[in-house]
Amino acid sequence: MQVSVETTTGLERKLTIAVPSEELDNKVNEKLQEVAKTANIKGFRKGKVPLKIVARQYGAAAREEVAGDLINNSYMQAIEQENVRPAGYPKIEISTLEAGKDLEYVATIEVYPEVQISDFNDYEVTRYNAELTEEDIDNTIETLREQQASFNEVERSAEDGDQVIIDFVGTKEGEEFQGGTGNDVKLVLGSGTMIPGFEEGIVGLKKGDERVLKLTFPEDYQAEELQGADVEFAVNVKTVEEKSLPEVDEKFMKHYGSESVDQFREEIRKNMQRELNQGLKAKMKAGIMDILLEKHDFSVPQTLIDSEVEVLRNQMMQQFGGLAENNNLDIKSLLPDSMFQEQAEKRVTIGLIINEVVKDKELKADPEKVRSIIEENASGYEKPEEVISYYYQNKDLMNGIESVALEDAVFDMILEQANVTDETISYTEALPKQ
Repeated sequence: MQVSVETTTGLERKLTIAVPSEELDNKVNEKLQEVAKTANIKGFRKGKVPLKIVARQYGAAAREEVAGDLINNSYMQAIEQENVRPAGYPKIEISTLEAGKDLEYVATIEVYPEVQISDFNDYEVTRYNAELTEEDIDNTIETLREQQASFNEVERSAEDGDQVIIDFVGTKEGEEFQGGTGNDVKLVLGSGTMIPGFEEGIVGLKKGDERVLKLTFPEDYQAEELQGADVEFAVNVKTVEEKSLPEVDEKFMKHYGSESVDQFREEIRKNMQRELNQGLKAKMKAGIMDILLEKHDFSVPQTLIDSEVEVLRNQMMQQFGGLAENNNLDIKSLLPDSMFQEQAEKRVTIGLIINEVVKDKELKADPEKVRSIIEENASGYEKPEEVISYYYQNKDLMNGIESVALEDAVFDMILEQANVTDETISYTEALPKQ
């Protein structure tokens, strides 16, 4: 087998691979002999068909099948022989596939970049600290009350915070536009659900009132045809409803599995403390990631970025609850690659850096750290021991946890060597932005 490697642009490589004709033809003959044993050809008994007849009918298909197997095997041998690290699957173009000639093909791939790890001693890292206060707990209880709020119809004019039920028709230059019409739509005024000016234009209206709102779509609106567009919405108010918050009584607390105020607040405290710990850790890690991106400059394989874009898109689709699939929408039009490109490139870059640190420092996933992460994940469940047992019985879950443990080991190493400054922040500041 002959192999030549050509660097085209950046991380792209072209491997020209030639498999000896003798090997190809021998494999084709072996395949045809197998086919001959079971071939049904008119005029011949099964197993008695001359090889020339079999080759005439099945030769092309046999050659393609054999070529596929030889390409797979020779490609793997070639990248090992040439010490090439492909980042993804190759694009195969067959140059020659004829009897008596070498099987020649070109495998176009992207390779992993060479990553030189910078000196952690030069890093300036901020470590965040925060304490959970009684006021934080009170605020969370208020949020839970808001989530359990009910709305009751009133005969007065709509105010900020009320819920209205409306019909509306949007027009652009006198023509209705896609997505601009709604019937029996529930809208909480002040929620920021609609474009600027829409909700404000309904404040002061009563049941049965109609109003035409002259508005302008934001310049960064997701639908390009509506970006910065002047439109009109004809709105009909069908109902005005006032918000009512539940009391923190026995019924309310039982909804969250508590029997008393003390138990209720303690459960909230534990959940909030877990969220706080995770938030502080994530905030510090995000800061370190920014430094890693700043300190390392190398090309990233587009193949890996494209794969990460698909991961991010699928994650967002899950958040939508299968909206696109259920409505036969074009997912890539709804969520184009450009939405995820920058985030995907950052994630891939960080992953390559962390992998290089793990390899260079020969880091291993600490079993105690793995156990700690699993216990933390399980602590929010009613029966944490069952969840822990489930983790240890699931290979894919364990691989994911070990990856997290390795990543933590990298960040711990950076913290040990970097210049660290402590900063105290509030509970709210520690949590990720929604």
